[in-house]
Amino acid sequence: MDSILVVDDNHAICSALTLMLDIHGYRALSCETPEQALDIVSKHDISLVIQDMNFTRDTTSGEEGKQLFYTLRQQQPNLPIILMTAWTQLETAVELVKAGAADYMGKPWDDAKLLTSINNLLSIYHLSKQNNQLTRMDSDRMSAINDADLCGMVFGSGAMQRCIDLALQVAKSDVSVMITGPNGAGKDKIADIVQANSLLNKKPFIKVNIGALPMDLLEAELFGAEAGAFTGANKVRIGRFEAADGGTLFLDEIGNLPLSGQVKLLRVLQTGEFERLGSHQTRKVNVRVISATNADLADDIAKGHFREDLFYRLNVIELPLAPLNQRVDDILPLAQHFVGEGFSFDKPAQQALLTHAWSGNVRELENVCKRAVLLTTNAVLTMTDLGLLQTAEQGLNSAGTLAPTPYSAMPLTSNKVTSNKVTSSTASAVKNEATETNRSAMVEPDKQDIEQALVTHNGVIARVAKSLGLSRQALYRRMDKYGISTK
Repeated sequence: MDSILVVDDNHAICSALTLMLDIHGYRALSCETPEQALDIVSKHDISLVIQDMNFTRDTTSGEEGKQLFYTLRQQQPNLPIILMTAWTQLETAVELVKAGAADYMGKPWDDAKLLTSINNLLSIYHLSKQNNQLTRMDSDRMSAINDADLCGMVFGSGAMQRCIDLALQVAKSDVSVMITGPNGAGKDKIADIVQANSLLNKKPFIKVNIGALPMDLLEAELFGAEAGAFTGANKVRIGRFEAADGGTLFLDEIGNLPLSGQVKLLRVLQTGEFERLGSHQTRKVNVRVISATNADLADDIAKGHFREDLFYRLNVIELPLAPLNQRVDDILPLAQHFVGEGFSFDKPAQQALLTHAWSGNVRELENVCKRAVLLTTNAVLTMTDLGLLQTAEQGLNSAGTLAPTPYSAMPLTSNKVTSNKVTSSTASAVKNEATETNRSAMVEPDKQDIEQALVTHNGVIARVAKSLGLSRQALYRRMDKYGISTK
């Protein structure tokens, strides 16, 4: 409920206004002197002030009201103030309106007009507060991003921004982290960011791709083996857990770990203890585990292919990574990064990049870009250079405009922190993100586009970003690149 302060030396006016405000759902406070008004505003959350211009008997100059107004503006510049007086002076009204007064009314007032003014001013006030909060949040987030080690990550989408924000938030802890997402989306890069910004960033960081190791050697790779433990084991093999002792172990494609290995991994996570193959000596390590998977582990648990208790241990914090075709704002920055500074894309090529399905995600995009650079004879890359002609044609609807690419990626979980809980797939949430990012503004805006949008939308960043098809973070990066300021 909004609190409105009425300041008038006439007790009857205070009573009439507070009664009217109470009837219409506002919390009304009143006082009769400027000193009392300043005290109330300093101690209470006041959303709007209605103040008289004269507080001393037989005074009509309005100087007391002007002084109160300017003091309130100095203390709270965004606080809406409605001025009321029985002695309306045009010069004073013009001066104070120019100085920021929200409205200037004569007495007796019109209840309907006053209530309309109050409603409009409060709506603007709350919208302004919300925009200021979002701006501060963006500023704080960008400050944290700038101070962090992003390991060369290139991105421009809100989805990746949120994933990195969460990665940086959990990096300082020692809890287990699971990164989920399709192959080629950048899970290993997120793991690098977590490690680089953790307290263990100077300690060992060992990576194991479970899916790339033969099943019969997995346990030996993870936990080590004594000489003679199996055919071909001619010497002691140090396992990855021992190698990572005191640091971090990244287990990629954890869903491929067989059940026998899952039992041993669960024990290590619970107690830090294990035995090498062929040995009865118990060893103890202190290792933080980051895991990654492109599988639906909830479904694997239901089918008996993955242990639920192990999932709980690995998935203390989940970092979901969306497919590239659902992070449209990442595509052009990544493509430019892969081709390097000596190359650029013409408009049709940009459109083709944005509408391609990218079933191979970032890995596929990198291959396309590097192949184009090797085969082209021009500095400006075309659809033909990229080999995306067919995709671009399919992306055009009957009206000749770009049509959204259908998404068929694996379901991902929500990007909220999850603890000891198997989360269900939220494909609809990911689809909403795709809808937000796959907008009509499919071509990378240049400096002139951004400056024109700032003028059109009066510098309101949220509206400018939406009109250009960018997240606010992506817009800020481009403004910084072009040296554009809103001041």
